[in-house]
Amino acid sequence: MCLTSQTVSPTALTATIQTQQTVLAAVGEDAEFSCQLLETKDVLQVTWQKVTTGKKNVATYSKFYGQRVNDGFTDKFNFKYTGLQNCSIVIRNVTVQDEGCYHCLFNTYPEGSFTGKPCLQVYELHEPVVDVRESNSTEEWVVSCSATGRPAPTVTLSVSQQDLNFSQYNTVSVSNTNATFTVTTTAVLSGSRKHSTQVGCKSGSNQRNLGVLTFVFLKPVFMFNFYNYILLSLVFLKGIRISVTLSSLVLVVLCVSAHIFVGYMKKKSHSRKSS
Repeated sequence: MCLTSQTVSPTALTATIQTQQTVLAAVGEDAEFSCQLLETKDVLQVTWQKVTTGKKNVATYSKFYGQRVNDGFTDKFNFKYTGLQNCSIVIRNVTVQDEGCYHCLFNTYPEGSFTGKPCLQVYELHEPVVDVRESNSTEEWVVSCSATGRPAPTVTLSVSQQDLNFSQYNTVSVSNTNATFTVTTTAVLSGSRKHSTQVGCKSGSNQRNLGVLTFVFLKPVFMFNFYNYILLSLVFLKGIRISVTLSSLVLVVLCVSAHIFVGYMKKKSHSRKSS
């Protein structure tokens, strides 16, 4: 919000009005306009107008009639401060349709009207959407973030793990039919992801120090190295060794049992012959 002093010259007379040159408001916020006549004049009425293809009277204030908001604007406009030298109004729940200029007229007699001309600029900013895809490399991921706003938002990627970094940035801006812009930034995330990693995306507006953050979490990737390979091999060989040992033990038991059985049968056969 920037306050400026505007000098107006009705019928060769000059007066200075202090007002905002541009009022910034996000969709859904309230916007306030204020005008102050810096020179003391005999003001009969203050009139607020909305400038479109023409000029529409929105609201008026006078000592005789007090505050009046005209039909068609009562749900949108209300006075914040009223005075014949200083007056302000509020636009509630701003939409894109409210964007434009609004005139404040200090109607005096007999000089005429002294006019201030503040303007409303509406911006829109939605939560960004992050997408992470694996690439052909085990240590690279393609991170994409899209944000929609009006005017075109800025998109910034971040990562919590220090040994990971972004490269190969690419940004594309697309104009939508509703006067918003969708900006998509894509980058390659490289490095060894040993721990859970937080990837963030911030969409911001150049109009105000404003940003919306979105985070996604990437799970750690377990990489088989030489030590792990040796360890798994030893476990595997140990399993084989146990299996071989059990098999040998069973074979010995069977052999001993067979030997005892054969000896028993021979002894029994010899006893029958003797009798």
